[in-house]
Formats: sequence, C-alpha cells, structure tokens
Amino acid sequence: MYDDGAEASVDGVRRTYDRIAEHFASTRRHAWPEVESFLDGRVGAVGLDVGCANGRHLELLAERTDRAIGVDVSRSLLKMATERARERGYADRIALLQGDGAALPLSADTVDLAVYVATLHHLPTRETRVGSLDELARTLAPGGAAVVSAWSVAADRFDREEAHDATVEWTLPSGETVPRFYHVYDRAEFDADLERSGLIVERVFVSSGNCYAVVRGA
Repeated sequence: MYDDGAEASVDGVRRTYDRIAEHFASTRRHAWPEVESFLDGRVGAVGLDVGCANGRHLELLAERTDRAIGVDVSRSLLKMATERARERGYADRIALLQGDGAALPLSADTVDLAVYVATLHHLPTRETRVGSLDELARTLAPGGAAVVSAWSVAADRFDREEAHDATVEWTLPSGETVPRFYHVYDRAEFDADLERSGLIVERVFVSSGNCYAVVRGA
C-alpha cells in the first residue's frame, strides 16, 4: 500500500526537488563509494548521469569521458550542478539536460559509461520503472556499462521485508517537512525488474541500504 503523503508522479518529484534543491544539494557533496568502485578503471567517449542532482557523480564521469551528460527532472538541481561544475573547473566537459528517466533525451547507442543511482525509486509505477531501465538500455552503446541503484528494504529506516511504496520526509532548515515518494525495493523485485528490461545484468548486490546492479546494453 502507498503511504499517502507524497505525490506519486514525475511532476510531483520535480516540484518536490525544486522546492528542496538548495538544502538537498548542500548535503550531497561526496560521491558514493559504490559508484567510485564501479567507475574505477573505466573510460569512454560519452558519460551519462541519470538523476544527476547537483552533479557529484557527474564530476567523476567528466574525469573519465570526453563528454559527460547530466539529466535531471529538477531545473533547480540542474542550476546547482552548473554552479558546482563552474566552481570545480569541469563545466566545459559537461552538458546538462532537463528530463526524466522514463524518457531520456538522448539518441540510441551513444553512452559508454552511465550512472543511474538514487533515482529509479522515485518513479511512480512498476511499468514506468521497467520502462526507464529500457531507456537506459536503449542509450547504452555496444560495450557500454552502467551502475543502477534503488533504495532497498535493507535500509535501517524500513521495518518491512517486502517491496512497498513509502513517503519519506525531507526536513528543511526551517523545520518544514516535505514529503517524497519512494518505491522501496526488495532484492527479488529488483532482480525481476532488471530481467524484464532490455539490460544485460552482470552483477547485483546490496550495499548501504541500496540494491545495486552493474549492467550493460544488449
């Protein structure tokens, strides 16, 4: 059952993250170690960060590719990503696009290296989530690889062992709370959604309360 409170739609996610963007970005300064591990030793011509937020993983992609593209539904977070790139000196190696994971604004077979973390779980339906994984598969070039993550029931905050929809509040410095929609995966459903998609799965694991998969296109 959906825990009523957050708007379960792409537009709802956009409005939520536009609203909390500045504070959210201030708490997301460092790359996840699982992403760093995936990227270690990998290079390519084109990189893609789906749900790039303030660009913390986009920066790593810019170091490993000729051109890195960040896609996010929130225009406010894209502004934060632009500011970060200018401050840290990689703005000339990236492009930022407003869009969502269910309809990536990229041509097919163009991406060599992709990061799709902490975003899939915001999509409102299973059909949309699997469709988004298909979109990732469509954009990956032959030989391209990606890491995908979604929140798992293994996270300490959840007391349910099966996949479910949830509302998780974000608390602003003022004390105001903003509800956010999440679909929280269990391992079996994560495996099943990957298998239903056009991605080829190389490895699946659970780490730090998230399900992860290393995948490649067909």
